[in-house]
Amino acid sequence: MKTPKLPLTDEERKSLRRQKVKLSDLAYLEVEALATYLHSPVTRARYLRGLAIFQTIPSIGPKVAQMVVDLDYFDLEAVKFEKGDEMVDRLEKLYGYWVDPCVEDCFRCIVHHANDRESEKHWFDFTTERKAYRATFGYPSNRPTQPWYA
Repeated sequence: MKTPKLPLTDEERKSLRRQKVKLSDLAYLEVEALATYLHSPVTRARYLRGLAIFQTIPSIGPKVAQMVVDLDYFDLEAVKFEKGDEMVDRLEKLYGYWVDPCVEDCFRCIVHHANDRESEKHWFDFTTERKAYRATFGYPSNRPTQPWYA
């Protein structure tokens, strides 16, 4: 079980230590219990737990987890019936710039894992699928013109 990278405050870290809660366990706690341990609002606990949950997926790190949470997904059940390409289209609209194509691979990986929790697939296992999809369907006409690296 990997330890997620989370934007915890010093006080939140201390609270978790006092409660003997490991960061690697955050993804498996109930939101209300985590809020109690952190002495934080439920919304803050839900946010942190969401980041932790998405980082349990092989090859998904804190930046991609943040992107998924930015789309208001906080657990795997919420993305189970989503499509990686549509998630990227919404994210680019939200951010106002287009993201690295591998983000779509990551989103496809997350949706796959939401439907198959035992899978060992990584984001790069979805590159061929994404390339085939985009070769056929392209990107939306209203896609932002500014790239992420500008």
